[in-house]
Amino acid sequence: MGMTDPVADMLTRIRNANRMKFKNVNVLLSRMNLNLGKVLKDTGYINGFDVRKGDKKAHGMLRIHLKYSGVKDCVITDIQRVSKPGRRIYSGSQDIPRVLNGYGVAILSTSRGIMSDKQARNLNVGGEILCNVW
Repeated sequence: MGMTDPVADMLTRIRNANRMKFKNVNVLLSRMNLNLGKVLKDTGYINGFDVRKGDKKAHGMLRIHLKYSGVKDCVITDIQRVSKPGRRIYSGSQDIPRVLNGYGVAILSTSRGIMSDKQARNLNVGGEILCNVW
């Protein structure tokens, strides 16, 4: 049976691995997950990621290297899915919400690709709010 929401699966895997203080977490490789990983790396919430190609039978994996400050203090306090397959949440460029009054980041899917809320405001584009990270 196929997965209905791969973005929510990725966020849940990151949230669970972060709570258990894992160094790495593997998620399924897709363009959406790869672009989400790029935004998380650019905003400083993860150290980086590796792309692991699969063979004919296995899917590719995206290994995300989680980031901790100090003695295993989590950089990602929480990560929440906003727009879901049953209810999509869209926002114009002027109405993009600020996460924790600017301390967090909202990740959007826009016509110019997946980007953070600050980039979307600077480019004056709106889109679907995928998740909030703080």
